Amino acid sequence: MNNKLKTKEVDHLFDAVLTLKDKDECYKFFEDVCTINELLSMAQRYEVAKMLREGHTYLEIAKSTGASTATISRVNRSLNYGADGYDMVFERLGLSADSRKN
Repeated sequence: MNNKLKTKEVDHLFDAVLTLKDKDECYKFFEDVCTINELLSMAQRYEVAKMLREGHTYLEIAKSTGASTATISRVNRSLNYGADGYDMVFERLGLSADSRKN
C-alpha cells in the first residue's frame, strides 16, 4: 500500500464506502462525491483493467472503451506493478485468470 495515500481523510472516505449496501446507494453516494467525469473515468479504467486481464489488445480496448493508449498503459502498469487491488476484485467477482481470452 502506498503510504502517501494512507491519511485520516482517506480512511474516513473508505469507511463511508464500506457502509454502502447496494448499487443504488453507490450511485447516490458517488454522484455526490465525484463529478460525472471522475466517475466515468474510474469506470473506464476498471473496464480497461478487466479487458487487459481477458487478454484483449490495446487496439481492441481503445476501440471498445474510448480510452487512450496512455490510459491503457497506466492501467496495465497498475495490473503488473500495483497493489493487486484489481486482481483481488476480479477474483471475488469470478473474473480470475481462467476467464481470460486465449
